[in-house]
Amino acid sequence: MSDLFDYIPHPHMKRREASGPPKVAGAAAALHGPGLIGRINAKVGLKITLIVGTMWSAYLFTLLALVSAPSAFGTHDKIIIVAWIAQTFLQLVLLPIIIVGQNVQAAAADARSQATYDDASAVLEEAKQIQAHLQAQDLAIQQILAQLSAPRSS
Repeated sequence: MSDLFDYIPHPHMKRREASGPPKVAGAAAALHGPGLIGRINAKVGLKITLIVGTMWSAYLFTLLALVSAPSAFGTHDKIIIVAWIAQTFLQLVLLPIIIVGQNVQAAAADARSQATYDDASAVLEEAKQIQAHLQAQDLAIQQILAQLSAPRSS
């Protein structure tokens, strides 16, 4: 490098390159712990979420909830009907639909994270090119200054 400036890379750059962009899946170890039990809990939770968090589960739960609908409506009791709607139908059917929505949001968050990471990497590479360009200019300026300060022979 030139005498005018010494470039010192920020220590975060190496950590960022090693770790990559943050992902939703990467949060499992932080949430459940890095040990065996934590990994088992994360794996079981993920598997159940993948099964329950489908529209097919929502359809199945709808059919399951509808099995008890005739009995609930047959009572003509408003409290039982409202309880069936709120506690059986809505909770049972909305659960997998909400999980499906959260899965879509998580995928979008991962895509945004990757795009931000890629953008930051591109900006970093551009900054490195600017740094190299400035270094070349510094060397050229030093050469010009050396020529201007050199004694002239007449």
